[in-house]
Amino acid sequence: MNSDKDFDSNTIVRENDSPICETVCVHPEVINNFDNKLILYEKADDLAELFKTLADPTRVRIIDALAKAELCVCDLAELLNLSQSATSHQLRVLRGNKLVKYRREGKMVYYALDDEHVLSLYNQGLEHINEHTNR
Repeated sequence: MNSDKDFDSNTIVRENDSPICETVCVHPEVINNFDNKLILYEKADDLAELFKTLADPTRVRIIDALAKAELCVCDLAELLNLSQSATSHQLRVLRGNKLVKYRREGKMVYYALDDEHVLSLYNQGLEHINEHTNR
């Protein structure tokens, strides 16, 4: 571990330093500036649920597959080496959180990502992971 790590030009954390303030000093101007601008608890709860849904590796792999193409349940199950029942269960969870959508074509059901936001969220998360694993 490095003894110094720059987070930005104004902050240096040294090894053995505690990552908390050493004294209590509330800055009223900061509090006043952000007091009514923080995410509402209900929205934070919804966002936390979204991230909980994405906290499952199988669901992430489904999102990954659907980021590449629309797929039927049978193909998804085969691709991920899962039973159709397990695949359907995971798709139901993703659908309940509006991450995927489906369409029926005769006896077949095809899944796709719900919208561009889901693809963007997935791509940004993957980029973040790749950035931190390539260091």
